[in-house]
Amino acid sequence: MHTMHTHKVMDIFARCAEYRAAEEARRGGYYPYFHVLESAPGPEVVIGGKVMLMLASNDYLGLAHDPRVQAAAAHALHHYGTGCCSSRFLAGTLRIHEKLETRLAAFVHKEAALVFSTGMQANLGLISALAHRQDWIFADKLVHASILDGCCLSHARMARFPHNDAASLATLLENMGGDGGALVVIEGVYSMDGDIAPLPALLAAAHAHGARVIVDDAHGIGVLGANGAGTAEELGCLDEVDVVMGTFSKSLAASGGFIAGASKVIDYVRHHARALIFSAALPAPMAAAVITALEIVQQEPARRARLRQVSDLLRTGLQDLGFDVGASVTPIIPVLVGNMERAAALWRTLYLWRTLYARGVFTSLVIPPAVPPGSERLRLSISAIHTDEHIARILEHFAKAGRATHII
Repeated sequence: MHTMHTHKVMDIFARCAEYRAAEEARRGGYYPYFHVLESAPGPEVVIGGKVMLMLASNDYLGLAHDPRVQAAAAHALHHYGTGCCSSRFLAGTLRIHEKLETRLAAFVHKEAALVFSTGMQANLGLISALAHRQDWIFADKLVHASILDGCCLSHARMARFPHNDAASLATLLENMGGDGGALVVIEGVYSMDGDIAPLPALLAAAHAHGARVIVDDAHGIGVLGANGAGTAEELGCLDEVDVVMGTFSKSLAASGGFIAGASKVIDYVRHHARALIFSAALPAPMAAAVITALEIVQQEPARRARLRQVSDLLRTGLQDLGFDVGASVTPIIPVLVGNMERAAALWRTLYLWRTLYARGVFTSLVIPPAVPPGSERLRLSISAIHTDEHIARILEHFAKAGRATHII
């Protein structure tokens, strides 16, 4: 007679019960996430019934509440309805999707474009479709989580090179083993540092070794370039980039993402990207909003000029106060603290500081794993519709909070 032995497995929910970090932060009054906004996006927002100065939004050009963008979305809502109720692959491709893809391809000087429901899905679908197990992916050490997840899904071999280091990339490519292909994935503007990639040098290193290059320009589209086409346009190398990836949730005032490149590449991804094939299509109101936002981006360069002006005003002001803003040259301005407790204290002080006008300044507290340990920071992002008066009040808050927390 055999005795049956049963193996008792761990309750997989146990780790949920043991997780207390968020609860402790809430009790301590410095929990910085999932705050509820009670007003439309803008340079000032209402949180907890109080008006606050907003420095945590990526609405770089101030189009999220533009009446022209809203009207386009409303018209599409009445014509197409609230959702597509199917994937693009089956019955969810609308005429307005194709119109948007044609506009996007022309905008970034590529043959074709493909729209995804989110920027995250665009990177997941693109990278996992192109790279296979025998291939290599070379990624900058500071690339976005969506890129890293796409690399994991591809099952390709992966190597990271030091941030913006074209010489290190060339060395990795020279030493690449095997018979597979090579894909280099970088960003145009880095979302936590606000610096710009040296695209010409990186492109030269990659192409000299037969590698193809994806540039995730989520934070460059609309912000940089004579026509707002992004970092590569700004640096004069847009035609050399193999695939441009971008999102709609920053300068283009909506939600979603896209890729653009050679027609054969886009068609291949269209038929192999699980993130596209097995996901519902982008709702028509979002597509319509982006089409109108694209028109505004190209027709109103003064918005980019104002964005640059107001970004420089805040960045210089923070530096003059003694804050470390790293290598930022864009509307993304990190206030580097380098210690989790001190960074949290600065965030909390800014958030709670009471004046006659506003409760405080709302920023983003960024800690590992979003950034490397020792580079904890507040991430500030500016909009073209911030006024000089807004900046003056923000700097006043930072001066007081920086001294109160002994950071300056």
